[in-house]
Amino acid sequence: MSRKLDPVARRAQRTRTRLKHAAGDRLRLSVFRSSKNISAQLIDDRKGVTIAAASTLEEAVKKGGAKASGKEGAAAVGKLIAQRALAQGQKRVVFDRGRYLFHGRVKALADAAREGGLDF
Repeated sequence: MSRKLDPVARRAQRTRTRLKHAAGDRLRLSVFRSSKNISAQLIDDRKGVTIAAASTLEEAVKKGGAKASGKEGAAAVGKLIAQRALAQGQKRVVFDRGRYLFHGRVKALADAAREGGLDF
């Protein structure tokens, strides 16, 4: 018996499946966005482990003075995840926007991660 997914979950699964096939040996930069916060994880799908993570709930982002629910907070998370990825020796990733459109806070996070040195 197959489980029926709602349209939002189907979109996220479709996006993630395409990225996993196209990624090759690259890590996946996954984004989660809520109404108040945003977080990002660097995931190795082959091993099934999270390499690095960053969120607006962390003190490093809160001290920057950026509003957690805005583009400034998303940009701070993008810079932080890029720093942590480069510290792990990872530069090439694929960007997994999940169920979210590439617009607003998601785009701000991606742009900041690119400026921080990640290649996607």
